[in-house]
Amino acid sequence: MGLDNIGGWEFLVIILVGLFIFGPDRLPKAISDGVKMLRNIRQMARNATGDLSKELGTDIQLEDLHPKTFLRKHLLSEEDEAALRKPLQGIYDDVRGVADQVKRDAQDAASAANNSVRGATSSTSAPTSQPAVRASWDDVT
Repeated sequence: MGLDNIGGWEFLVIILVGLFIFGPDRLPKAISDGVKMLRNIRQMARNATGDLSKELGTDIQLEDLHPKTFLRKHLLSEEDEAALRKPLQGIYDDVRGVADQVKRDAQDAASAANNSVRGATSSTSAPTSQPAVRASWDDVT
């Protein structure tokens, strides 16, 4: 984790905002306190993953602490995961097939409607221009 995603202008804006909020006298102390806090949080996360690794007897990374990832990686074998997914995969495939068929039917209906509208407009003659009738206040009273 680093400052790879922060450009020069963004870094300058962060420094200016820090100067406005903390002032030039307290800014260095605020930065050092923030860095210390980040180090403490990282150390606590490392300790927690280390303790979990010792208790469970497996190697746990920080990403593995997400419950779904943890279950998938440490409690289920690949066969168990495939067995759990099998019934849902069949349903998913059925729904996907029905959705694709509905989409094709809708596209066919739209193209047929477009073709019938084009055929109807080309067979009629051009309308004659008639003056538009406008209602005015005098017509109502």
